[in-house]
Amino acid sequence: MDDFKLEIAASAARLVVEEGLEYGPAKRRALRDLGLPARTALPNNDEIEAEVRDYIRLYCADTQPKELHALRVLALEWMEHMAEFRPHIGGAVWHGTATRLSDIYIQLFCDDPKSAEIALIDHHVDYEPRMVTGFHGEQVEALSLHAASRALGEEVGVHLMVYDLDDLRGALKPDSQGRVPRGNLAALRRLIEKENG
Repeated sequence: MDDFKLEIAASAARLVVEEGLEYGPAKRRALRDLGLPARTALPNNDEIEAEVRDYIRLYCADTQPKELHALRVLALEWMEHMAEFRPHIGGAVWHGTATRLSDIYIQLFCDDPKSAEIALIDHHVDYEPRMVTGFHGEQVEALSLHAASRALGEEVGVHLMVYDLDDLRGALKPDSQGRVPRGNLAALRRLIEKENG
């Protein structure tokens, strides 16, 4: 990684951890904060994630594991609520880089795209429909809500991303680092048990 990319990645990582920004906005803001030209080559998400892990290891090693555990427990609760829609957890909560400022991203794989929304309405859950970037860079409908985390003592953003059932096959292909990019209920339970062990 060249010096500019490294500087952008380090600055973006700080914004991700300290302000809860997503990778894309963090890269653009880091570029602006560093006063670099708009056409400067940006680091990729794997490079940002490596810097986020370094930042957490250096500055948040005493608090981040507990915050991550609290987010995983909250994600598990929502995955259990939405179990009929084949929920999978992805992003920072799954990969272990989440902090108390991170949102939870759960992908639902539905036979009928409206069924998840109907389930929330039936359970009187306040949510906001919106479009977010999906796991292939496409726009995907998300049902966004705030859920209370007792362990963190605050509300956390939970985004239920609605996919067709056919998308599940492609969702489990290894990512650029060869990792499983998301996990189902059983996989998340195993992660939590490992943390408790």
